[in-house]
Amino acid sequence: MAAKAGDNPDSLMSLCTVFCLKNLRRTMCYTGERNKLCLRPDVFLPSEICDKLVNVYMDLVYTDSNFEAQDGFFQLFSDPRSTRLTRLQLRDLVRDKDVEAIKKQVGKLSVTRGLKSCILGLYATLLKSDFLLRLLNLGGMQAVVDVEALLKPLPALTSLDLSGVYLPRPAFLAQWRDRLASLVLYNVDLSEELISTVVQMSRLRHLDISRENQRNSKFKMTRKILTSIVQSLGNLVSLDISGHIMLDNCTVPQFEDAMGRPSIEPSKSSIYPFQELKRPLQFLGLYNTTLCNVTHIPAYKVTGSKNEEQVLNAIEAYTESRPELAHRAINQLFDIARIQHCSQLLRALQLVIAALKCHKYDKSIQVTGSAALFYLTNTEYRNEQSVRLRRQVIEVVLNGMEQYQEVTVQRNCCLTLCNFSIPEELEFQYHRVNLLLLKILEPARQDESIQRIAVHLCNALVCQVDNDHKEAVGKMGFVKTMLNLIQKKLQDRMCDQVMEFSWSALWNITDETPDNCQMFLNCNGMDLFLDCLQEFPDKQELHRNMLGLLGNVAEVRALRPQLLTSQFITVFSNLLDSKADGIEVSYNACGVLSHIMFDGPDVWSVEDPERDWVMDKMWDAIQSWDVTSRRNINYRSFEPILRLLPQGISPVSQHWATWALFNLVSVYPSKYCPLLVKEGGVALLEKVLELDSSQPETKDMARYTHTHTHTHT
Repeated sequence: MAAKAGDNPDSLMSLCTVFCLKNLRRTMCYTGERNKLCLRPDVFLPSEICDKLVNVYMDLVYTDSNFEAQDGFFQLFSDPRSTRLTRLQLRDLVRDKDVEAIKKQVGKLSVTRGLKSCILGLYATLLKSDFLLRLLNLGGMQAVVDVEALLKPLPALTSLDLSGVYLPRPAFLAQWRDRLASLVLYNVDLSEELISTVVQMSRLRHLDISRENQRNSKFKMTRKILTSIVQSLGNLVSLDISGHIMLDNCTVPQFEDAMGRPSIEPSKSSIYPFQELKRPLQFLGLYNTTLCNVTHIPAYKVTGSKNEEQVLNAIEAYTESRPELAHRAINQLFDIARIQHCSQLLRALQLVIAALKCHKYDKSIQVTGSAALFYLTNTEYRNEQSVRLRRQVIEVVLNGMEQYQEVTVQRNCCLTLCNFSIPEELEFQYHRVNLLLLKILEPARQDESIQRIAVHLCNALVCQVDNDHKEAVGKMGFVKTMLNLIQKKLQDRMCDQVMEFSWSALWNITDETPDNCQMFLNCNGMDLFLDCLQEFPDKQELHRNMLGLLGNVAEVRALRPQLLTSQFITVFSNLLDSKADGIEVSYNACGVLSHIMFDGPDVWSVEDPERDWVMDKMWDAIQSWDVTSRRNINYRSFEPILRLLPQGISPVSQHWATWALFNLVSVYPSKYCPLLVKEGGVALLEKVLELDSSQPETKDMARYTHTHTHTHT
C-alpha cells in the first residue's frame, strides 16, 4: 500500500523538544527560590539544542492554545557556560528583561517587527563589547531612528534587512560592499542612488528589492536596471523583484516566448536581462509582476501567480514575514483548489497550516486560509491524506475557532470540520470541539448559516458515541444550549433545519444517558415539546425527533412519574394515530407509553384518560403497523426493549417490545440478529413463550423472531 500524504512522523529531536518544553520542571529544570525556574546545574546545552528550544518555544506560545508561556524561560539562557545561543527569531512576546538575559551570548540576531524598542538596548550593550554582529534585521524600524548612525559602528555585517526603512542617504551602505551576502530592501523606496550603491556589493548572494504592491511607487523597473544588477552581482543566487512595475521591453516577443518546452537555461530566458546569468538562480521572486507569466524563466524556484507551483512558492517564501503577500497567494490557491485541481496536495496543506499557525491574529490570513482548507480537505482529495495530516488540519481549524471570533472564519472552520468523519476523526479533540461549537451557539442571534452548520456538527458528535462522552458533553451545557435554540425558533415561529437538528441532537445525547434526560426535564423541555407540537402540527421530521427523545426519557424509571400527567398521556395517546414519517411517530409514542405502563396500575395516577383505554389504543396502533416497514431509527442496544419482555404486568408493553424485535430482525437481519443474541434476547423471547400472561399474537411474533434469529447467526 502506498503511503498517504503527510505520513512521515515528526523527528525524534522535534518530539523531545516539545516534550521538554511542556515538562520543563520534570526534565531540564527545577523550581528555585520564589518559584523561580532554574536550569539544573548538571545540564549543558549546545547551540543546536538551545536554538531549537527557544524557537520551538516561541512557536508553541503562538500556535498551541494549550501551551502557557513560562515566566523566566529566557533567563535559562543567560549563562553562556551552560547554554549556547547562535540564532534567534525574536517576536513580540519577548520582553525587555528577556532580551537583557540573553544579550551576553547571541551570535546572530534576527529581530522581527514589534520588537524594535528592545533591540536598541541590546545594540548598545553589544557596542560596548568586542562582539561582532553579523546578521541584523531592522525591518519596520521607525523613521525617527537614524539608521545610518545605528549601523555605522557595525563593520562586520554580512546580512542586513531594512524592510520598510526610510533611507534618505543610501550611499552609506557602500561601507559593506565587500562584506554583505544578503540585503533585503522590501518596501523600501528605490532610487537611482540606492540601485547604484547596491550594484557595488559584489559579494551579494541574496538581494530583495520587492514591494508589497505597485501603488504609490514612482520607481519603474527597467531592462537597464535589471541588466545592471545581473551583470554586477555575479554571485547572486536569489533575487526578488516582486511588486514592481515592469516595462514591456524586458521580455522577448510573444512568438519567441512560445517556442519550445519551458526551460531554465539563462540563454533561453524570455526575460532579456536574465540571459546574462552564468547559471539559473535558485530563487526568483516575480510575484505581482507581469514577468511571472512568461514561459522561460531561469530559476529553480519562482514566485508568481501563473500556476500552482508559483503560488505555492509564494506562500512558502512570504508567510513568515510578509502576511500581506501570503494572504493573496493563499487566496489564489483557494481558487485553484475550488475551480481546478490541486496537484501538490501535501505541500499545499502544510503551507496553509503553517500560515494559519504563524498568523492566528491576522484576519485576512485566517479567512483565506480556512477557506482554502475547506476545499483542500473535501472528498476529492480525501484518499490522498493520512490520519496524521488530517489531524493537523483539525487542530489548526480549532485554533482558528478559538482565537478568532469572526463570522467568516467561524463559518469556514465549521464547514471544514464537515469534511471529516464525525465523530471518529474528531474524537481525539472531542471535548475541545464540543466546547467551541457550544460557544458559537451561545449568542442570542447568531449568523443563520453558522448556526445551522454548528448544530449539525453537534448532532453528529453525539451520535454513535459512548455514554461517557455524552455525559461529559451534557455537563458542558449541551442540553440547555439546544433548548435555547429551540426556544428562539419557537419565538420566530420557524421550524427549519436548526430546529429539527436541535431536537435530533437532544434525541442522541439522551440515549441511555439518564443525567441528560434529567437535564431535559429540568430545563422545561416538556413545555417546549408541547409548544412545538402545537405550533408545527404537520412537521413530521420534527415530531419523530421529539418522540424519539421522549422515548429515551421514558426509559429512565425515576423520571417516568414526571411524564404521568393527564396532559402528556393525552398527547402521547393522540400521537398513536399519527402517520408522520411512516410508523415512526406512532411507534415512538407507543414506546413512551409502554415504559409508563410497565410500572403497573398502582402508579397510574391519571383519571383521564383511563389506563385501560390507553392500552386498547396502543394495541390498535401496533396491529396497524406493517411489520416489513423500513425504519428511520438506529439501535446501539436492545436493553431498554428487552426489559419489557419477561413480565405480565403490562402485556401491551410486552407486545410492543416483541413487535419491535420482530420488525428489526426481519428487515435488518445482518445487523440486529447478532445484537439480539449478544444481549441475551433469545432467552428472553423463550420466557415470553412460557408466560401464561403473554397474548397469542405476542407469542406468534416471539416464536418467529426466535427462529429467524437462529437462522441468521
